[in-house]
Amino acid sequence: MRNFVMTVMAIVLGVSSAAAQNPISDSIRSQWNGVKRNIKESAEQMPEENYKFKPTPEVRSFGEILAHVAGASYVFCAAAKGEKPPFDEEHFEKTATTRAAIVKATNDAIAYCDGAYTALTDATAAQMVPGAFGGSQSPRSSALIGQIGHDNEHYGNLVTYFRLKGMVPPSSKRQ
Repeated sequence: MRNFVMTVMAIVLGVSSAAAQNPISDSIRSQWNGVKRNIKESAEQMPEENYKFKPTPEVRSFGEILAHVAGASYVFCAAAKGEKPPFDEEHFEKTATTRAAIVKATNDAIAYCDGAYTALTDATAAQMVPGAFGGSQSPRSSALIGQIGHDNEHYGNLVTYFRLKGMVPPSSKRQ
């Protein structure tokens, strides 16, 4: 019996320590999973007739915000991957003008970024890569954290647009 208890304890401790091997990258990934869900669900929830909605003429429409987020995501995540961005920041704002095209651009950008977040470990988070948007070299994690911040900032804009249209935004719907 004592051997059985010792074996179970060894397994539990092994699993616990394995789960804690990458606490920094796991935390970054968790933040990414939250904001990507909000962005994806926003794109899917808003009806097509509201994609051109702007609270004032000086700001981006709902669809333009999502298109901007998609383009910027490629720039941030390409930096984290050490690649040249496949699309520039403005690409989708210029080319994706329908709800279907913007939802596709959003989902494709999320899939592209998923690769960068999935590959991240605590060790690779500290590796120096060329900065996003032509910035100087910075840790790989900096590009990914910057992307999360950027997405959260624009999700805040989308929340306001939902509220102005009398709709409940995705994150509030889940509460």
